[in-house]
Amino acid sequence: MTTTIAPIYLARVAALLRRGGRRLLGLVGPPGAGKSTLARALQTTFAAQSVVVPMDGFHLANAELQRLGRAARKGAPDTFDAAGYAALLQRLKTQRAGDAVVYAPAYLREIEEPVAGAVPVFAHTPLVITEGNYLLLQSGDWPGAAALLDEVWYVEVDSALRMQQLTQRHQQFGRSAAAAADWVAHTDEPNARLVEASAVHADLIFRVDPVG
Repeated sequence: MTTTIAPIYLARVAALLRRGGRRLLGLVGPPGAGKSTLARALQTTFAAQSVVVPMDGFHLANAELQRLGRAARKGAPDTFDAAGYAALLQRLKTQRAGDAVVYAPAYLREIEEPVAGAVPVFAHTPLVITEGNYLLLQSGDWPGAAALLDEVWYVEVDSALRMQQLTQRHQQFGRSAAAAADWVAHTDEPNARLVEASAVHADLIFRVDPVG
């Protein structure tokens, strides 16, 4: 799936950049909404001015999820290091010209683990695009992250398409069709309800109209 970005949204990013300094744009939405696709499309459009820092890099490691008894709920709000994510956003918010590179983690679906130091953020890059499910969640340490974002867009897509994409993603990375459908129904969808409830706090709604 590709995402077409209407000129009105591109103009909004351009306006954000004109404010000067380091700006943080958040993309939030339920699992499978197309946040990563939109983030990549924006980064491609503003290639010389932006970098993508995914919230998913703050997944707790599988061994820690097992220790905590949360492995079966991987992807729920308490299976991330929300305080660590907020701390990274604080570093990025205050990074200035001449400062050292800040390294952000990424999440590799091939191994289903976070990897430290995977995304370099240079001080001269004015726009950080960060995307994830819980950027607007009003509990735990998540509000600390939201407070650091200059603008947050809620990514909305047709529910049936979103669930189809999620199921395909799980199958692509090793689950059987039955296991993928079960995970979507019993893990992803409860999380999606939480995320959808947070949409009222977004600065705008970005409706995904897939092409191809």
